[in-house]
Amino acid sequence: MIQKVLAGVAVTVFALSAAIGFGEDIDRGSVQPINVSVTSEAVDGRNVICVVKDPGVKEFDSATFARLKGVTFKNGTIKARVMSRLAKDAPDFARGFIGIAFRIGDDNSKFECIYVRPGNARVDDQVRRNHSIQYFAYPDFKFQRLRKESPEKYESYADMGLNEWIDLKIVVKGAEAKLYVNGAAQPAIVVTDLKLGDAADGGVGLFVDVGTEGLFSDVIVETN
Repeated sequence: MIQKVLAGVAVTVFALSAAIGFGEDIDRGSVQPINVSVTSEAVDGRNVICVVKDPGVKEFDSATFARLKGVTFKNGTIKARVMSRLAKDAPDFARGFIGIAFRIGDDNSKFECIYVRPGNARVDDQVRRNHSIQYFAYPDFKFQRLRKESPEKYESYADMGLNEWIDLKIVVKGAEAKLYVNGAAQPAIVVTDLKLGDAADGGVGLFVDVGTEGLFSDVIVETN
């Protein structure tokens, strides 16, 4: 087992052998910002990292994440405790976009991602509620294309809210990924045709999009 702690964010990679401890406190230098800023802060008595999208990136569903250094992932489980806060200058359509990118290519030019929109989950608009969870694959299968070509297939609902901790667990095997929210026994979304295929592998990133101050804690990566 290899364990790293990133400014209070525990990152564990299970290997076939070797056990290396990296201590209790590793700063944000253990993540590589990709079109985001990364800061450390204390929230609810814990040290977390805050990830914010670079305002110069105008496109949605882009490579905007804090990439975990030294992590390669193909199949396994990724867990994270996340919180979305809307930035003071967030646009009206901001929903607190936050999630996990995985199987990120070496040059960040391709990856799979599942994220949540906590701002949708408790409104009195069923269509928006149904869009509380989103899968996409960069660069060719962003949410607009998937929603147009396969309505509802790559989006789903789970209860969650802004300004509160949300436990996310993504289980990946081959071309399938499942997202579990807040310890639920059943997945909130099941994707059976990951667009990069079942042979892809790569890094793991802490993803945010426009208008979000994304807090991350208790990140665990287990590889099979």
